[in-house]
Amino acid sequence: MRKWLPLFAACLGTLMLLIDVTIVNVALPDMAADLGAGLSGLQWIVDGYALALAALLLVLGSLADRLGAKPVYLAGLTLFAISSLVCGSAADTSILIVARVFQGIGGAAMFATTLSLLHATYTGRDRGIAFGAWGAVGGAAAALGVVLGGVLTDLLSWRWIFLVNLPIAALTIALSISVFPASQRRSGHRVDLPGMLAFTVAATGVTFGIIRGGEHGWDDGGALAALCLGLAAAALFAVIESRGPAPMFPLSLLRNRTFAATLLGASGQTFSAFAASPLISLWLRQQLHMSPLSTGLALLPMAATAFLVAGATGRFLHDAAAKWTIGAGLIVIAVGAGLLTMVDTGSSWTALIPGLVVIGAGAGVNAPALVSTAMAAVPVQQSGTAAGAVNTARQLGLALGIAILGTVFRGTAGDGRPIPLTHFVDGIDTAFTVACVVGLIFGAVSFALFHRARAQVAPISAQPALVD
Repeated sequence: MRKWLPLFAACLGTLMLLIDVTIVNVALPDMAADLGAGLSGLQWIVDGYALALAALLLVLGSLADRLGAKPVYLAGLTLFAISSLVCGSAADTSILIVARVFQGIGGAAMFATTLSLLHATYTGRDRGIAFGAWGAVGGAAAALGVVLGGVLTDLLSWRWIFLVNLPIAALTIALSISVFPASQRRSGHRVDLPGMLAFTVAATGVTFGIIRGGEHGWDDGGALAALCLGLAAAALFAVIESRGPAPMFPLSLLRNRTFAATLLGASGQTFSAFAASPLISLWLRQQLHMSPLSTGLALLPMAATAFLVAGATGRFLHDAAAKWTIGAGLIVIAVGAGLLTMVDTGSSWTALIPGLVVIGAGAGVNAPALVSTAMAAVPVQQSGTAAGAVNTARQLGLALGIAILGTVFRGTAGDGRPIPLTHFVDGIDTAFTVACVVGLIFGAVSFALFHRARAQVAPISAQPALVD
């Protein structure tokens, strides 16, 4: 039993950080009422966390190579716990948003190191079991997040969705100190600080610009300045990574069609499937007056279907070509998003079920293949970079999706409080139309790139052996 304690410690940390992506959704109306937050503030409460994860996953993975995975994991857990405490005691929206960003930084440190810790701890068949369990925990996190968020908000208050992290983090820290072996350090491994800074500014600038533009108009000076800064930083990032001595993301990888298609599939998946979830939660809570727990249960069909289909995919479709699992899977997600545009002013929560189930089915087919396909497409020594890039693309797609769909919603429904039901439904339908179109475009492009790629894609079952 003791040999599985490291797996338990890694899975606890992973569960915490992934649950916190979705746990806030059902509590957003309570936060808005308690803190006086508008739609843009609620967007940042969700997006601050996702954006920090996206911006720093590759960076902290590179830092872990230099300092060792164990100390970086412990530092991430500690920061996550402290920022969770600040989130739970926040007196205004600004403090909560800043604390969510620091939560995301801690989560990125944890997410970037758990696979390395498991890889260093287990060998042979045990390693395969460990990676399978880790993947199952990740798949269950979305479902647990919405239900746990509903339970805690219903029985206690929204603050407990953050405070519950404290005892879990304390247990995980204590376990991790004792059960993980000391990490090897690569003294010659450089950290790409210029690339890290440029990527962070690019992601933050574009996201801030989109949210502010939707709130204040696209001629707003702050929005335009943020977008210009973000785009300039993105161009600078490309220059740094193409010329730097130790790039955290070698741009040459993008010349590999299979790898590029996988990144498109990863970002398109989270944009189309999950970025509108906060809007659904607001509709269920504010317009249909459902309780937090009922709202969490209403959102459960998507996560439950994804979990079940992912299990079946790993068993029956492990040899399927990536154009079908990733490309076509993304198109299925787009169809599900299209079904959600059928919500109207007379709809109840049951109108969501067909769309949520179809989205879950597409995500269940899509998700298991993303990391394994990316890692199999590159040399083994770059497999860690490939896995980190896919997870970064996922979180970046989510962060930008929340910003864009929230802006689209506001442009249709307005930002008044309360928003009339007719406008609210029109805003949701428009947002899901955009999600559908994005899914179709990304799916079609990914399908075409996979179809044209000559590289052979390894089956999903090969993933554990390739993790570095």
